[in-house]
Amino acid sequence: MLDQLETHARRVAPAVDHWAVRGLHEKSEQLQVRQDIAEAPLRSRDAGAMVTVVHRGGIGYAATPRLDEAGLAAAFDEARRLAEASAGRCVTDYSALPRPAAQGRHASPVQRPLDASTLAERLELLQQACASMAVDARIIDRSASLWSVQAEQLFVDSAGSRIEQRFSFIIPNLQATAHARGVTQVRSAAGQYNGFCQQGGLEVLERARFREDGPRVAREALELVAAPPCPSGEMDLLLMPDQMMLQIHESIGHPLELDRILGDERNFAGTSFVTLDMFGHYRWGSELLNVSHDPTRAEEFASFAFDDDGMPATREMLIERGVLMRPLGGAVSLARAREQRPDLQGVATARAAGWNRAPIDRMGNLNVEPGDSTLEEMIAAVEHGVLMRTNCSWSIDDSRNKFQFGCEHGQVIRHGRLAEVVRTPGYRGISATFWRSLAMVGDASTLEVMGTPFCGKGEPSQVIRVGHASPACLFRNVAVFGGEA
Repeated sequence: MLDQLETHARRVAPAVDHWAVRGLHEKSEQLQVRQDIAEAPLRSRDAGAMVTVVHRGGIGYAATPRLDEAGLAAAFDEARRLAEASAGRCVTDYSALPRPAAQGRHASPVQRPLDASTLAERLELLQQACASMAVDARIIDRSASLWSVQAEQLFVDSAGSRIEQRFSFIIPNLQATAHARGVTQVRSAAGQYNGFCQQGGLEVLERARFREDGPRVAREALELVAAPPCPSGEMDLLLMPDQMMLQIHESIGHPLELDRILGDERNFAGTSFVTLDMFGHYRWGSELLNVSHDPTRAEEFASFAFDDDGMPATREMLIERGVLMRPLGGAVSLARAREQRPDLQGVATARAAGWNRAPIDRMGNLNVEPGDSTLEEMIAAVEHGVLMRTNCSWSIDDSRNKFQFGCEHGQVIRHGRLAEVVRTPGYRGISATFWRSLAMVGDASTLEVMGTPFCGKGEPSQVIRVGHASPACLFRNVAVFGGEA
């Protein structure tokens, strides 16, 4: 559907300082089997283009579902009108932004394409996975799901850029609910909000252990309904990757988004406790904390070669040895920020949730780099604490500073050994100080590549895909609590 987009765009583009067109064609399939019964497949197809015009220092956007010359011409007219209306009223001169021509292609690494299987074969796989969780009458609900998205994107602009990117996103999930003696507990394979998400083909299901993981999920749900509540108090906290994912996302990713720091998001998604003068010296965490923005890790959920403004994507360190180095800011926000901090460095991270949304500063793949401790060494280093797995709830204030998170599964650590399982574990802290309590970072053997398709931000709202890779991490003297539910 994008074959003629470049020809049409260059034929009808107006004479302005700069223009760009980003076309997107996306196909989606959502399958679910619940209680061994297949629900109706949900399939969708969506296509359109976003037009950007920069003229006389102003900037304007317009979207169209029509990819012919008439549709693009109308979008160009609207974007130009908005650019001219904003000229002289913007916080920066958008015509002065450098916009080098970019050429390239990118594709998700796919070993087994989705269409290598039939719909019937995919549903049979889900039915087998769902049935494998029927291990006990106390399992009162169980489901297996598979969400797949295939997307192709073409970016062209007046500087001569032409960028083709093709993506294949696979999102599997297993979930079991157990009930006994008035207690109900949910256990999922990696998160009730799809914590295991990767790019690739059907081989992603093998990396997710989708065929084998059902009995474990069900057994752990049964353990939880019989377990006591998590103890409360100040103690050590060992977080596994499927909870570290949420910790990174909320208390590093969102506060480092440069448009938040500049005040753009305060009406809706909130602002940030971070200020521009912190970069280069602020002590974010202990010296063990190293955080990268890495769009180059092929299988991770938000890998890409160019952002949605056409800027080349590179791996960059946001936090090194605990010191804050750079924000998550694309070219537009970075130009604004450099009026106050000329030395500030950003990353190519302007991204849009679809063809009818303009790019804004978003997380891509935000990862904690592995350390040198084994899981056994971290457990042995804890006298009194809790190991927590798999996020199930989160709450964080408007400045992305004070937080409270809950997990599906907890296990007490006593005298350097794993002890009893506990239910409804939670903990709270403050972003500005929590990461300084990082005492040990797991080695590569503890690292997992996770992700979420549900990161929300922006006005109008944008829900986007984000990746997070992390090892297990040990924190000292954290406020831990349990619930009765």
